Amino acid sequence: MIGLQLRMGLLLGVLFGIIYAIVVMIGTYLGFHDFYFYLIISAGLMIVQYFIGPKIVEWTMQVRYVTKKDNPRLHEMVESLARKAGIPCPRVGISPTNLPNAFAFGRGIKDGRICVTSGIMALLDEQELRAVVGHEMSHLKNRDVLTITILSVIPMLMYRLAFQFLFFGNRRERGSNTVLIGIAAFVFYFITNLLVLYASRIREYFADRGSIALGNSPSSLASALYKLVYGAARIDKEDLRQVEGIKAFFASDPSRAWQEIRELKQLDRDRNGTIDQAELDLIRRKDIRLTTADKFMELMSTHPNMLKRIKQLSSYRLG
Repeated sequence: MIGLQLRMGLLLGVLFGIIYAIVVMIGTYLGFHDFYFYLIISAGLMIVQYFIGPKIVEWTMQVRYVTKKDNPRLHEMVESLARKAGIPCPRVGISPTNLPNAFAFGRGIKDGRICVTSGIMALLDEQELRAVVGHEMSHLKNRDVLTITILSVIPMLMYRLAFQFLFFGNRRERGSNTVLIGIAAFVFYFITNLLVLYASRIREYFADRGSIALGNSPSSLASALYKLVYGAARIDKEDLRQVEGIKAFFASDPSRAWQEIRELKQLDRDRNGTIDQAELDLIRRKDIRLTTADKFMELMSTHPNMLKRIKQLSSYRLG
């Protein structure tokens, strides 16, 4: 856990160091006025995204909020985990899609919402579903939505600077300062975008650890993630495309399901469709080596490689 915190701290330092470098570069060559204009525009877009984001998620996933009377089992599960997490109970929603997954969203802890899909409720047992809901509860407790939203403004700002200086800069200055700054901003855009994706993957590890801290067993969460991969692989590609824009909110990345099946089939040694503690102990003692293609796929993803993620889960102990 300390290693994850250290990596997150270093990442934040690098990201804001890049912002400082850009400020100095723009200030040196063109003055601060133009930079602050784009900073304000990007911050404004971030604020709009922050406030209308929940509505976009609700609309895309057709979320229907349920009361305790509508679904007492799910409500009791969420309320119990919220008490353990020490945060206000979030609103509880169900999405009518067959894609098995769950997600948390909202503008903060007091505006938190946790939603499960019809597919995940039909696929997981009680303990597995509780482990996934605990993962989402940890996202709310850790304020991950706010964290990633704020970090996302950095590559957004780099992109707008690059676009402006490369295509709309003063023509008399083309070939010198303006073009060089545009190229530098584009390079920083690519780097910061990768760093934000890396931050998102770190937050997933934090949320997995948070679910265990809320009393869920590592094997229950590992088994749930394993089932989510296989469940997503059976979903029609058109249904997957419809949720492409919000997959970062999900407990697992459904678009990578087919690639992950090949890696995960080695974990379920008794072929019963779950991962028990004995199987989790086996992976803890085993070295994980990813192919170059798998490493590249992870580099461009909001979620960690599933095999690595379950390997990390194997190192946790309940309580």
